[in-house]
Amino acid sequence: MSDQAQAPALPDHLSIDPRSPHHVAAVFEHDIGIRFNGVERFDVEEYCISEGWVRVPAGKTLDRKGRPLLIKIKGKVEAFYR
Repeated sequence: MSDQAQAPALPDHLSIDPRSPHHVAAVFEHDIGIRFNGVERFDVEEYCISEGWVRVPAGKTLDRKGRPLLIKIKGKVEAFYR
């Protein structure tokens, strides 16, 4: 429990890509989880709680720079520390 007391508050919009302006490195020092429409997802690349969407890879498809092609899925998003 003391680990969660020292963890920073989860932002409304967060991305795992370090080049993104929505990347917060301090959050990734702790284990976080994303629940989308009541089901925990492990493939979320970016989320926004207030707008209600997540970005996930579209299968094995890659863009021209070799990064996964992402699709946006709308629904109820919950972020939490494990």
